[in-house]
Amino acid sequence: MKLRIAILGTRGIPNYYGGFEHISEYVSAGLVKRGHSVTVYNSHNHPYTQDSWNGVQIRHCYDPEYLVGTAGQFVYDMNCFLDARKRNFDVVLIMGYTSSSVWGQLYPKNSTIITNMDGMEWKRSKYSKPVQQFLKYAEKLAVKYSDYYVADSKVIKSYLRDKYNINSKYIPYGADVFTELEREQYDVTEALKEDYFLLMARMEPENNIEAILEGFNKSNSGKTFKVLGDTSNRFGKFITNKFANDERIQFRGAIFDTPKVRSLQNNSYLYFHGHSVGGTNPSLLEAMASEALIAAHNNPFNKSVLNTDAFYFSNATEVTHLVENVQREDFEKKMVMNNLHKIQDQFNWERVIDRYEEFIIESYKHKNHETVVADKR
Repeated sequence: MKLRIAILGTRGIPNYYGGFEHISEYVSAGLVKRGHSVTVYNSHNHPYTQDSWNGVQIRHCYDPEYLVGTAGQFVYDMNCFLDARKRNFDVVLIMGYTSSSVWGQLYPKNSTIITNMDGMEWKRSKYSKPVQQFLKYAEKLAVKYSDYYVADSKVIKSYLRDKYNINSKYIPYGADVFTELEREQYDVTEALKEDYFLLMARMEPENNIEAILEGFNKSNSGKTFKVLGDTSNRFGKFITNKFANDERIQFRGAIFDTPKVRSLQNNSYLYFHGHSVGGTNPSLLEAMASEALIAAHNNPFNKSVLNTDAFYFSNATEVTHLVENVQREDFEKKMVMNNLHKIQDQFNWERVIDRYEEFIIESYKHKNHETVVADKR
């Protein structure tokens, strides 16, 4: 069965921003290769201005976010839905709900609506109490107006079942194994290998960046600590100022050159993953695929992916202990290999795309009374 599929809710492809753009890039191109007609909606401000990309059709919709800030995201999503109503898509896949679910009544009536339910956005500490309340409301609207649901984490799947009594399909993000070509492209000298700690994240409080760097700052380590991420926002400026006197801490800014990032992950002594809110995080999977040794914030989201194949921390004191005591012996090498096998077996992109295609087709058939969709795992 070949379907007409639209993907909405992102700033567009190719990815210049984040997780939903990342997965939309892979899934859209993968579905086209499997014979489907796929359209991805892009902000008119997106750097990519062509009308197609790797066989995916691109619809550019007006996005006033650059003029009015966050409120512009809601206008952009509305414009996407108004356009999608004219296109007669079989299936509309919506990535997230933050600024889209308020337009639930505008969702194309004859399309099967599938929403990727994101990662409990209302928990993010960067949002004020009123915004957190709105996000809880937006989550309820997404449940109300969608036909079927994707959860990118088993924790999210359980939450949706317990909170709303709905059955969602667990489909995680994917990652590509670090290739020999990538190794050769950004090979570093032996003197630099495993001589630094690494963190890569958006500069937001819930990513535990302050606790990680504070723990390192208090350590007696002679290694450097490389921080990848745009520090131009308010929290980023606070962090850079707080640790400005520690010459070991290097703020490298945002790096979008994937092979370079993966080489940095691969060659780090220990990769710190501080994300505490959300589903399966793409940067965590990429670190696993890049054969990094990982220290992760102790929470159900990270543990559901890493299990026992990582070191865990909850505060700065525990970070200091890891910095000063983690070794790179056979035990740690086994942890790295176990995580690589998870990527190869569970989180590889081909399997992720297969699961999206399977669920999209089943959902379409179910809505049209052809079969039944179930995911009881």
